[in-house]
Amino acid sequence: MRSSPGGARPFAAFEWMVALRYLRARRSSGFVSVIAGFSFAGIMLGVATLIVVMSVMNGFHKDLLDKIVGINGHIFLQAADSPLTDYDEVSREVAAIPGVQLAIPMVEGPAAVSTTSMAFALVRGIREADIKRLPGIAGNVKFGALDGFDKAGGVAIGQRIAENLGLRVGDKIKVLIANGPQTPFGVAPRSKVYPVTAIFQIGMAEFDNLFVYMPLPEAQGFFNKDNEASVIEVFLNRPEDLDAVRSKIDGTVTRPMIMTDWRERNRTFFDALNVERNVMFVILTLIVLVAALNIISGLIMLVKDKSHDIAVLRTMGATRGGIMRIFLITGASIGVVGTFAGFLLGLLVAGNVETIRQLLNHLLHANLFPAELYFLSRLPSVVDPVDVLTVVGMTLALSVLATIYPSWRAAKLDPVEALRYE
Repeated sequence: MRSSPGGARPFAAFEWMVALRYLRARRSSGFVSVIAGFSFAGIMLGVATLIVVMSVMNGFHKDLLDKIVGINGHIFLQAADSPLTDYDEVSREVAAIPGVQLAIPMVEGPAAVSTTSMAFALVRGIREADIKRLPGIAGNVKFGALDGFDKAGGVAIGQRIAENLGLRVGDKIKVLIANGPQTPFGVAPRSKVYPVTAIFQIGMAEFDNLFVYMPLPEAQGFFNKDNEASVIEVFLNRPEDLDAVRSKIDGTVTRPMIMTDWRERNRTFFDALNVERNVMFVILTLIVLVAALNIISGLIMLVKDKSHDIAVLRTMGATRGGIMRIFLITGASIGVVGTFAGFLLGLLVAGNVETIRQLLNHLLHANLFPAELYFLSRLPSVVDPVDVLTVVGMTLALSVLATIYPSWRAAKLDPVEALRYE
């Protein structure tokens, strides 16, 4: 006695054959195949878009963190009750703590810089040995040099300040502050002209248009900070050890200090970035959801179109479970193939997003990523395997769930009624 189709094991070759045959375009079910094609395209584009957007947001977070910390440090120490005149001793104590890479004393103050035009700047006084080790500056000097920085009596400026003021190495720049010497008529502004000895490019537009570095003794005199530092910036070997190193610094430094870290100074900025990332994930997930709904509508139409075939299979011995599995395979195949195609497309685009941006800029004669608005000079992208697995897993789950109801309807179809009213 021959075994019936329904007697085969679950997801057997017979069920796969029927399911894949339903996916092929035929003249009588061409519209169903069109819906299946749109479902496939929607899932592919949804997965690819999610991977690209998550990678770009990860790139933003990483690049901004690297550049903000590279120029500003992880921990900041400021005097609490008396001027920080013992900055050398405190810096040595902090630098000796395990996990600390650098401890750099600085004098810091706002100023106006000008040539024929004027711009706002944050002037920092720093020693030559320290500026050469500063992560954001070391290796990023584009013009001039930092050799002899302490003795040259000049300043190092960001590239965007140089571009905005039309400056080159060797040109003169005037630095102006409101809090100058005391006179019988009040506090007079103070200004001084310095030669430009170096021009650096950090790669973050806001910082390249903000910072001006001068020798520490010169800054102490200019800002009326005789033998005093404004802040000691601490750089760590491992940023994730921040809390542990803070506790060690608190137990090592005996003088009263105000201690903050980069998380407190930039909390609002990075919180906003995380909120934007989460909102984008939810919005773009709707693309995948719409594609999954298309699978439902396509399978329901396919069930109605194949009601005669289903009835014949049932009369030949196919079980309801077998019919259900046939349509599960049909719908899930669209989701699985679409997810895999979107996965490959997303990785391809995410890995070449900056090249694509430059190509579009060239073709459209436009700047699609202005550094003045987005802080960074290039479009970053970092593919996180956890994000990719989350997107792929979520899409596969939605695709399989979308096939359950139409498959259940197909399995519940009464073959007698289907053949009677054909």
